[in-house]
Amino acid sequence: MIGWLLLILGPRQFTWFNVIPFWIIPTGLSAVYTALIFSQFAGAGGGFDSLENVMILMSNQWAMLAGWVHFLAFDLFVGAFMAARMDRVGVGRLVQASILGTIFMLGPLGFLIAGLTEIGLRTRATPTQTRFFKGKPNVSS
Repeated sequence: MIGWLLLILGPRQFTWFNVIPFWIIPTGLSAVYTALIFSQFAGAGGGFDSLENVMILMSNQWAMLAGWVHFLAFDLFVGAFMAARMDRVGVGRLVQASILGTIFMLGPLGFLIAGLTEIGLRTRATPTQTRFFKGKPNVSS
């Protein structure tokens, strides 16, 4: 939750600050995931080759915990990535907060909404605005 609070409420104009929700917290969660995988998955049963085997795998509490940590790490990383992209095209922080909340709760749906929002703003951009869409922050907004 700290990563999401920093991402939604924190000042993103400070590059060092963005490292926390973008890299530090997802990396820590990834380390926890890795430890769970190596220490618990061997006897969990099930697998990833069918829905039935995934259900068997996820009936093990340690495998389920690893799955949850997996989602936490990836969703926060994706949220930080999309927040940076939305900053570049001028999506307001209030709109971003609702999109980031959707990424947190419904990962792929929030990613889709963020991507469509960005595409919509890029499509509406004037030729002078498009120079800012190549990775440089839009300082005019």
